[in-house]
Amino acid sequence: MNHSGAANNQRPAVEVTKDRNGIGQVVLRNPRGASARISLHGGQVLSWRTDRGEELLFTSTKAIFKPPHAVRGGIPICFPQFGNRGSLEQHGFARNKIWVIDDNPPPLHPSDSLGKTYVDLLLKSSEEDLKTWPHSFEFRLRVSLAADGYLTMISRIRNINCKPFSFSIAYHTYFCISDISEVRIEGLETLDYLDNLCQKERFTEQGDALTFESEVDRVYLNSKDVIAIFDHERKRTFTIRKEGLPDVVVWNPWEKKSKSMVDFGDEEFKQMLCVDGAAIEKPITLKPGEEWTGRLELSVVPSS
Repeated sequence: MNHSGAANNQRPAVEVTKDRNGIGQVVLRNPRGASARISLHGGQVLSWRTDRGEELLFTSTKAIFKPPHAVRGGIPICFPQFGNRGSLEQHGFARNKIWVIDDNPPPLHPSDSLGKTYVDLLLKSSEEDLKTWPHSFEFRLRVSLAADGYLTMISRIRNINCKPFSFSIAYHTYFCISDISEVRIEGLETLDYLDNLCQKERFTEQGDALTFESEVDRVYLNSKDVIAIFDHERKRTFTIRKEGLPDVVVWNPWEKKSKSMVDFGDEEFKQMLCVDGAAIEKPITLKPGEEWTGRLELSVVPSS
């Protein structure tokens, strides 16, 4: 796990370090020099860079990196609750817990590690969690970086309880964009969505592509498994591929909401867009001993 700079660049590398608050971080690098940085606080991906060093995820300049705050940016994991749809704290507790590196994980499908640099993280229910959410679980998260720079997150959630439980989950991905008024999302046409700005009322998407000129906070239901974000100005396209995650959250706080958030700059809404793979509308129920798997793969290409 040593790190000796560029000389080491020819092979995939996994490096374990600490941030300035002493919280463990894992840095994944592929042979071409792309990288991903994951914090053990929340199992949260904080950075995903191309082999040219371009940052693909947005993190606020005002983000707070000290627990118990979740970091404003990257890819926080909302589990076992999304938003305020339940009795727990906003977006559940997983993003505020310290995860551990699992050095000896149960095997995944072989193709999920082939040619990839990866780390397996584990979160188990603590005594404290059981007081607010009385269900024993194991949440395994594999974050991997492929040779082509694709970032994949595979969640495996197992019920180790003697009774069933239900949960919601979202990978709350903050994409870094050139300008919110210059991007469009394709893949959500004709879908029904719940509008959080209208008391979760249900509407149907009418546009051919989603563009932005005001605050948006929606959960699109039963979407297809590939969504694309086109960033015209930066001439690049993000592709989101997902399995086991039927819903897509789209969020941008716009001007007024931005000013009310302490950990977010007033003008930063222009440089970010959240598009999440999620399972929200119909929570997932696991019987005792049962396991659920959800997978998210993010890729970026220069647009032609």
